[in-house]
Amino acid sequence: DKWIEKVNGDKNLKRRLDWTDAVFFAVLVAAVGYIFSQWSQKMDIYEQGILAVVPVILVWLGWLWRPLRTLFLGVFVITLFSLWLYDGDLANAQKKFLLKYLISSQSAILWMSALFFMATVAYWISYFSPKFDWMGSIFTWAAVVLGFVGLLVRWREGHLIAADMGHIPVSNLYEVFVLFCLITAMFYLYYEKRYNTRALGAFVLLVISSAVIFLMWYTFERDAATIGPLNNALNSWWMKLHVPANFIGYGTFALSAMVGFAYLVKHYANTNSWASMIPLLIIGAGLIAEVFIFGDRGGVSVFWVVYFGISLVIVALILMLRKRIAARLPSFEILDDIMYRAIAVGFAFFTVATVLGAFWAADAWGTYWQWDPKETWALVVWLNYAAWLHLRLMKGMRGVAAAYWALAGLVITTFAFIGVNIFLSGLHSYGQL
Repeated sequence: DKWIEKVNGDKNLKRRLDWTDAVFFAVLVAAVGYIFSQWSQKMDIYEQGILAVVPVILVWLGWLWRPLRTLFLGVFVITLFSLWLYDGDLANAQKKFLLKYLISSQSAILWMSALFFMATVAYWISYFSPKFDWMGSIFTWAAVVLGFVGLLVRWREGHLIAADMGHIPVSNLYEVFVLFCLITAMFYLYYEKRYNTRALGAFVLLVISSAVIFLMWYTFERDAATIGPLNNALNSWWMKLHVPANFIGYGTFALSAMVGFAYLVKHYANTNSWASMIPLLIIGAGLIAEVFIFGDRGGVSVFWVVYFGISLVIVALILMLRKRIAARLPSFEILDDIMYRAIAVGFAFFTVATVLGAFWAADAWGTYWQWDPKETWALVVWLNYAAWLHLRLMKGMRGVAAAYWALAGLVITTFAFIGVNIFLSGLHSYGQL
């Protein structure tokens, strides 16, 4: 259609740097220079090298997608303001109003969680009242800003507790769940803008809201937000590269699964037989049922039983209202294209993360691969999406089969992400719940 032709035509346009990119670069260089002047003695040569290339990477990303520049600057300004309010004293988190209720690390992450829930509701309301569809995007952007502020402020809070306590906030399940929510949301916002559709937000925000529910449970049930010393196995500069790359993979795989779900809802829009949707119901039930692993070694808690019941009701309502929902969803071609692009990007980063993990293992344990449960399941995830991409590129797999596979892939990825940490001990046991 005309929209697809426009997108394909845009690919061939040569974009040029303008003066705003130069200003953005100058601001980043100044920020990095200040960080070097204040804390370079606390960084090793690898960390200094990573920090030195950050301005170039951020300028390049901001050039590819202009809204990122506003995001970076907004997060930077709010974070600096938060650190100024702390004034080197962690006790100010309870004394100063804005820190206590808005921009300390935990407050910002709680606001992020609330905003993601609000965005989910707004996106779904827009199916019945389209004039409110802009609200979902605004809430999602606000959640992303506060989420990144929360992580960066948490980084500084660790140093305020003790010099050896501060570390990049990607070292435990609490921190990486925040990272997962942010990465998934950012990739969705990119595709929302690129394809000029907000209809997918309702589906993608469901998986983000599920992650937020786990984050809230983990925070209050296990006191996970407490900042603790870094595990010796994680005290490596490899972590700063491996973990973000890994979660770009997880985030885009989750995004592709929810797009696949939307594809199947649209596919079954005019089907009156529930029997034809049995495969979809089985996969959906399997994905939702995975939450039961969050109990005590697989035990069932009231919290997760309620979650399971509400999730089943939501899925049932989506299927019952599939005709109305399908009318607002993008075309099958656009859904298929987003699904493919998300998996392709995720696979590339997951491959890089796996290679980096092997180097990290060699550095920490003296061998690149030991068939540790986490490593084994990472390989299962990699093979799953490698096969998906192979069949698409070599055999032309499209449509319903690709959507089912993408949705089933989320079941595998979720177990590799969380289930292995709970049920299978190994060299990665420091990540257990």
